[in-house]
Amino acid sequence: MTEEGNTPMTTVSNGVNVQALLDAREVLKGAPEAAQFTWRATSKWEDGVHSTTKIQNFFGLGQEQTHKTESVFDADHPEVFAAADNGITPIEYLLVGLASCLTAGVASVAQNRGIQLRSVEAVIEGEHDIRGILGVDSDVRNGYNDIKVTFKIDADASPQDIEALVAQSQKRSAVFDALANPTNITVAVS
Repeated sequence: MTEEGNTPMTTVSNGVNVQALLDAREVLKGAPEAAQFTWRATSKWEDGVHSTTKIQNFFGLGQEQTHKTESVFDADHPEVFAAADNGITPIEYLLVGLASCLTAGVASVAQNRGIQLRSVEAVIEGEHDIRGILGVDSDVRNGYNDIKVTFKIDADASPQDIEALVAQSQKRSAVFDALANPTNITVAVS
């Protein structure tokens, strides 16, 4: 206890600059047009069902932006699908996005709430009946039937506080929202 009878403040460091996020939120309240982002990916067919997707540029805060480095992602199918297995399947990339988004949210919310994290692990499993994509049964959907996310979090917090971290992360996750709610998708040929 401090001299005033309050609990001493401890410094929490989860590597998230929450103040910058809060400052950005305040700025964007008065400039909603700056909050409109366009994320981009460019995919090139390689061979078979192998493709390479690159990401570097995006639009946000009213102008073109560039990541520090270009990221390259290989997508393919496993050998059990008679493919070369040069990368994970496209539907597995959805799991990568969901895991990354929810985990980032947990770290951000924990930092904002003064909770020190020691470790965060997420196991994500997507149940997928591939008869739909193979054209075996037109009544089977092409995508996931169910996705389960299980977190294992070690932190200086009660189980209830940890559950609240995960719930808030889910509430703010762009990827969770895109998967759980209809998203307009337009496909065109130029």
